[in-house]
Amino acid sequence: MIVRRAHPDDAAAIAAVYNQGIEDRLATFETRLRSDKDVAHWFDGRHPIVVAEQEREVIAFAATSEYRPRECYAGIAEVSVYVDRRFRHHGIGRLVLTELLQEAEALGFWKLVSRIFPENQPSLALIRSLRFREVGIYEKHGRLDGIWREVVIVERLITKNLR
Repeated sequence: MIVRRAHPDDAAAIAAVYNQGIEDRLATFETRLRSDKDVAHWFDGRHPIVVAEQEREVIAFAATSEYRPRECYAGIAEVSVYVDRRFRHHGIGRLVLTELLQEAEALGFWKLVSRIFPENQPSLALIRSLRFREVGIYEKHGRLDGIWREVVIVERLITKNLR
């Protein structure tokens, strides 16, 4: 298995993995499946994306995206991790997220944040194991298939020398 920085040519494979997460209704509020063109926009030159490959097939990714457009938040990124159904529960999410933490810090980010459905216990276990802190819960944060959902707010400082 190879863990590496993603490039735009990976967009279709990343979309396929992400679409499984959309279909499963356990990891995102998104309901519209994404195309390679949708994912290609994630490659903005600022926010790193990491993939895991097995036998030249992308089987997982961890991605950062803009947290807020204000300049004071430029060092904070949203983070997402998705693993192909066939490869879940084998530590691959940990591999891509660990690599992404290193990539983000090298690019000057100081914090990663995310929101996770409380029912998504594998994701919560992953972020806890990598020293993310649970900040709280957003109640009725959004509707998914007509049902109000809560999310657990998590963060991780990734730069040791914040002054």
